[in-house]
Amino acid sequence: MGDTTPNPIHQDPELGRPVGLPPRRGPIRRLLRWGGFGCLLVIALVFGGFLRFADSVTTLRPPAEPKADAIVVLTGGYQRIDQAVELLQKGAGKRLLISGVHPTTTPAQIRRMTQGSADLFSCCVDIGYDAIDTIGNAEEASNWIHAKGYRSVLIVTNNYHMPRSLAELSYVDPDIEFIAYPVVNSDLKSSNWFTDPNAMRVMLAEYAKVLLAGARNITGFGRHTGLRSANASGQQ
Repeated sequence: MGDTTPNPIHQDPELGRPVGLPPRRGPIRRLLRWGGFGCLLVIALVFGGFLRFADSVTTLRPPAEPKADAIVVLTGGYQRIDQAVELLQKGAGKRLLISGVHPTTTPAQIRRMTQGSADLFSCCVDIGYDAIDTIGNAEEASNWIHAKGYRSVLIVTNNYHMPRSLAELSYVDPDIEFIAYPVVNSDLKSSNWFTDPNAMRVMLAEYAKVLLAGARNITGFGRHTGLRSANASGQQ
C-alpha cells in the first residue's frame, strides 16, 4: 500500500463562536444590507423634504403691505400678470418687468388682457422676451435690475413656483433682496389638496424640479443659460 496524505480537516469558524452571537455575514451580504439601509434613508429624506416643501408652498402668503424698488413677474398665466399690474398701480414698486413673454405676444395684447391703462404701460412696464425658462427668468431679471439700479424687488409668481424661482434668482444675484409675492393657485387653497390628482401632480413635478435646481446650483453640473439671445449666438 502506498503512502497516502490525509485530507486536512478545516474547522468551521462558526463552531468556535460563543453561543448566542449571530453568524458572521459575508461582504456581499453586508454591502446589500447597508445599501438597503441607505436606500431607506434616502427615501425618508426625499419624502420628508416633499412634506416640508408642500407645507411651505400651501402656507405661503403675500406680504400685507408689499413695497420694493421694483416688481418682476414671471410669466406662466395672466393671473400672475394681473396681480403684478395691480401692485404697480398701487405703488408697490416703481416699475414692472414682465419676464419670459413669448416673442409673438405684443405689449398691447398684454395690456388688453390685464385691462391696464395705456399710460401705465407706456411709462412703467417693460416686456422681457429673452427668457425661455426659470433660469432665463432669473438672468433676464438680473440684467434688468442692474440696468435700472434697483436693490429690492417683489417677485410675483404662483406659490408652487416660488421656491425654485427664488433659488434661481438668489443664485444669479445674491446681493439683491427678493421679496416673495405668491399668487395662490386655486387648487392648492384647500387643506386636502393631496386628494386632487392634478394638484398632486403639479406639486410632485415642481418638487422634483426644486431638487434638480438645488443640485445644479451646488455642483454647477448641467447649468445652462436660459436666454434666447445667448442660445442664438451660441448656434452661430
